[in-house]
Amino acid sequence: MTTPTTTDAVVSVGWLVDRLDDARRDDPSLRILEVDIDPSNYDAGHIPGASKVDWKTDLQDSTTFDVPTEAAFEDLLGGFGITPESTVVVYGDMRNWFAAHAYWLFTYYGHEDVRLLDGGRDFWKERDAPLTDDVPDFTPQSYTVADRRRDIRADQPDVMASLDRETTLVDVRTPEEYRGEILAPPGWNEGVQRGGHIPGARNIPWNQVVEETGCFKPENKLREIYGEHGIDEEEAVITYCRIGERSALTWFVLHELLGYGDVRNYYGSWVEWGNTVGAPIEKGQRASIKRESNR
Repeated sequence: MTTPTTTDAVVSVGWLVDRLDDARRDDPSLRILEVDIDPSNYDAGHIPGASKVDWKTDLQDSTTFDVPTEAAFEDLLGGFGITPESTVVVYGDMRNWFAAHAYWLFTYYGHEDVRLLDGGRDFWKERDAPLTDDVPDFTPQSYTVADRRRDIRADQPDVMASLDRETTLVDVRTPEEYRGEILAPPGWNEGVQRGGHIPGARNIPWNQVVEETGCFKPENKLREIYGEHGIDEEEAVITYCRIGERSALTWFVLHELLGYGDVRNYYGSWVEWGNTVGAPIEKGQRASIKRESNR
């Protein structure tokens, strides 16, 4: 599988296989983290040297339903033997939904060198790459957050303000969620009272950017997808989904792979917007704004 761009933000299976000896060493220069919707996946076999991250307890504050505090994030990374200078590779199931959320969180808290494994857990297994049930035990390190990247996060006031500005909203949920026919993907906790979408949002489902293997589509195809919806890299973009994890994957594509300069992930996403009294919504399918073909 060809890497879609020249960015270091995404790494291939082969790239990581070649570095597994480094990842297993008690040396903080390279660390691997597995982030799954189903944490038991890790116990059934994981990449050698990878540590287990529980997105529900590790990547959010259960009291505030917000990102973990700086102190909690520092303790988490230090406990995994990570320093601010570490190269961190994240991967997971569900074609990297929650791994992309972890990548976004690392970037939000200013970690300089974080990468996403192309294809995630399932593609690694399909390539018969090494797996183990050994749990690594690394020497804890001291981790300090140097900066917070507030420019990659949108909150509800930002989204509300965008309704009257030249900001593009990208709803990455399924068309059924977007139209308000369902409140969450089948089998998922709904957690929201109203269906529909934020007024003016364009529906570009997250799965349009990945192949069946979970690997990202080539750069020209990715640009074509967003170009067909009239979105270019000069625009300010806010992505959202239900709880911010699928939209983190789209944020990754736009910001990290395609180089869009002003892309923010709406952390609260539809769970916050759909439960907010007075927040405007639309239902049904928005009229297409795709560019006309020259053919």
